[in-house]
Amino acid sequence: MLTSEEAAARLGIKVSTLYVYVSRGLLQSHRAGDGRRSLFDVEDVERMARRSRGGRSVESRMAVVATALTELRADGPAYRGRSAVELAASATPEQVADLLWGVDAAPWEMAPLAAPPLLAPRDRLPWTVVMVGASDPLRSDLRPAAVVRAARTLISTLATRPGVELPAGAPLALRLATSCTPAPTPEVVDAVRTAMVLLADHELATSTLAVRVAASTRADVYDALLSGLGTLAGPLHGSASTLVLDLLTRAGADGAGAALDESLRWHRFVPGFGHGAYPQGDPRCDALLGAVLTLADDERRDTIEQLVGLAAAAELPAPNVDLALGALAYCADMPAEVLPMLFAVARCPGWVAHYLEELDETPLRFRARAVHVTSR
Repeated sequence: MLTSEEAAARLGIKVSTLYVYVSRGLLQSHRAGDGRRSLFDVEDVERMARRSRGGRSVESRMAVVATALTELRADGPAYRGRSAVELAASATPEQVADLLWGVDAAPWEMAPLAAPPLLAPRDRLPWTVVMVGASDPLRSDLRPAAVVRAARTLISTLATRPGVELPAGAPLALRLATSCTPAPTPEVVDAVRTAMVLLADHELATSTLAVRVAASTRADVYDALLSGLGTLAGPLHGSASTLVLDLLTRAGADGAGAALDESLRWHRFVPGFGHGAYPQGDPRCDALLGAVLTLADDERRDTIEQLVGLAAAAELPAPNVDLALGALAYCADMPAEVLPMLFAVARCPGWVAHYLEELDETPLRFRARAVHVTSR
C-alpha cells in the first residue's frame, strides 16, 4: 500500500489533486490501521500511472448521458426503439422528426426571410439560423411545444435554397434535394429522403454533445443549433463525404486501384470506410447505397462497385454512410460544397430532440475538471 504522499508523487500530482480523484471515483482510498491516514493500492495507482503522459496524470473518463432517443445497435441506429434502416424504406424526415421529438404531426412552414447575401452553402446555414432566430419574438420560450414550432420553421428554412419557388407545403426532402442540385429527379429526391432519415441522429456524436452542452446552459434552440453547426463544420466530422466524392471522381477517371492507392499515400486511410460503432460494417451505408445505385448510370455504378469490391479484397474496413453520401453526390452531380449542408440539415431533427431532452436535466451539468500541471 502507498501513502497519500507516495501515491501523489508516483502520479506527478499534488496530494489535494489525489483526493479530487478519490471524490470523483477515479481512485479508491483505504483507511490505515491507525485510523488517521489514507492508503492506496499499488496496482490501482500503477493502473492510473499507465494512463498518464510523462508521469502527469490525465483523466480519460467519457461523459455518459442517459437518453431515450437513439440506441446504436448492430443493425444500425434505432430511434426510440425503431430501426432507422427500416424507417428509411418509406418514412419521411418529418415523420422521423416527430418520432424523435415525441409529438404529433403538424404543418412545416418556412420563415419569410429577405434575400440573403451571396454565401457559400456552409455559410448560409448559420446565417439562416441567426436570421430566423432574430425574427422570432419569443425565441427564449423553452416550453417543448414552442421549441418544436420554432424547430419546424427553422429546419424548413434551412432546407430551402433561397430564391427557389416550391409548392406550398413542399416536403423537406424535395426542399433539400433542390438545394443540392437544380432539377432533382424523383430518384434523387428519394435518395435525399433516405439520407435524411438515416442521418437524423446518431446518439452522442460530437456536434450533438455540443448542442446538449448549450441546452444545459439554457441557451435558446437557435443558439444551441449554432453550437452544433460550428462543431459539425470541423473537417473530421461533417465533411468526410467530400473526401469520398474526390475519391470516386478519381476512381472514375483513373480506376479504383489508382484512387485507393493515392488515398492511402496521402491520407493513410480511405475516406468512407470504417466506423468505430460498426466494426462489421455500417448498416446505414447499404440502405443509402441501395437508393443511390437506382439513380446511377452504368459507368458510375461500376466505379462504385469496383471501389467497394477492391477495398474488400484488400481487407480494408467496411464502408460507412459517408461512402454512400459521397456516392449520392457523385451520381446526382452535386457539388462537393453541398455535402456538409446536406449532412447538417439532416442532423437537425436529432439535435432538436437532444436539446429537448437536455432541458429536463439539471442545468450546467457539463462541468469538466482540469488537472493543473506546471507544463505540457
